[in-house]
Amino acid sequence: MKRKMILDCDTGHDDAIALMVASKHPNIDLLGVTVVAGNQTLPKTLKNTLNVCDHLGLDVPVYAGMSLPLVRKQYVADDVHGESGLDGPVFGPCNKKAEDKHAVLYLIETLMNSDGDITLVPVGPLTNIAMAIRLEPRIVDKIQEIVLMGGAINLGNATPAAEFNIYADPEAAQIVFSSGVKITMMGLDLTNTVLANMQIIERMEALGNKAGKLFGDIMRFTFKSQAVNGLEAGPVHDVTAVTYLIAPEIYKTKDMFVEVDTNIYGPSYGRTLCDFNNRYHKKANATIGLSLDLDAFWNIVEDTLRKHN
Repeated sequence: MKRKMILDCDTGHDDAIALMVASKHPNIDLLGVTVVAGNQTLPKTLKNTLNVCDHLGLDVPVYAGMSLPLVRKQYVADDVHGESGLDGPVFGPCNKKAEDKHAVLYLIETLMNSDGDITLVPVGPLTNIAMAIRLEPRIVDKIQEIVLMGGAINLGNATPAAEFNIYADPEAAQIVFSSGVKITMMGLDLTNTVLANMQIIERMEALGNKAGKLFGDIMRFTFKSQAVNGLEAGPVHDVTAVTYLIAPEIYKTKDMFVEVDTNIYGPSYGRTLCDFNNRYHKKANATIGLSLDLDAFWNIVEDTLRKHN
């Protein structure tokens, strides 16, 4: 049976590949894509999402969401994703348009009309999800699971303490982690190991289709830009959240209690405090990805990109 899923993204480089996998894998029914500000401002992340969909002929509705964090000043990742948020690929004129409905209202209406069988996969700041929960708390009982990319057990990449997606809207993240929804978190400790080195890039380009070429155009840019984070190649962070739905058996995980530091004046603002050794003696509220089978992961990506025209 296909897993019903809504992808919530701030389309930069790894988001685009997550969309490419989610839209074509036979085990996923991608109901819609909601867009949030994050890697860049909302007009740019929305444009990037529409460009990827139009370029690959993806027939999935796209909804524009929150343009600003709930509390903090806006923070973007232009040092990694560039001025457009998706520097590297060159797209032609885009014919695809966003839906008129706001992403938060789409999330609420879709979830409330569901049988509780929809998984949310947010791979950017959690502003859209948090706002939906605040506006209509009843959706909490309608979300099957939230599988998110964000946070870290150890070091961050936006600050020494905080990972970008959480740091971009810590208050939204705390709302989500304290919501009571089943949460699975793919953090930097895992995602920084999933690097698209030149061998991987050439492997995907060898598919010879639009998706393989787009993968190459995307990851050749991040091959260089990710040096800002001390990595030897660009990680495909967000794709881990999608492939976890497809093949959870390739992941090693651990349940633990997680809270988000929302002290805006402190040095750890935006940190995900993961109680790895159960020092708080609190009930676990998240399943944290620790490691994965990289060969199996890249096989899933390759097999799915092959299904694009």
